[in-house]
Amino acid sequence: MLKWYKLEENFPEGDFVEQIKVNGKKLCLVRHQNHVFVVQNSCPHAGGILSGGTCKNGYLICPIHRWEYNLETGRGAEGQGDYIDIYPVETRPDGIYVGLKESWIKKLFS
Repeated sequence: MLKWYKLEENFPEGDFVEQIKVNGKKLCLVRHQNHVFVVQNSCPHAGGILSGGTCKNGYLICPIHRWEYNLETGRGAEGQGDYIDIYPVETRPDGIYVGLKESWIKKLFS
C-alpha cells in the first residue's frame, strides 16, 4: 500500500536535479521537460549520489562514472544491466506528492 507525501520544498523553475528527504528517506527529485520524477538517490553501480548528477535526454547521469538511468523505466543504459527504483509522483492543485510503500512494521504498530 502506498502512502502519499507532499513535497514541501520550493523548487527552482526549469529543469533541475536535487536531493529531497521524504519520511526520513533521501531521494533524488528530477524535473526534466516539465515532468517530475522521484528516484532512489544512490547509484547501484558505485554508490554515487544521483542528486549530484545531471539529466540529459530523459536519462539521469551519475556524477561518478557517468552511468545513465532512464527516468521513466529506471533501466540502466544498454550494457549496464542494472536499474534504479522509481517512485510514483502526482502533481495535485496544492503541490507535488510522492508515493512510498508503507512498511508492514509501520502498519502493524499504527
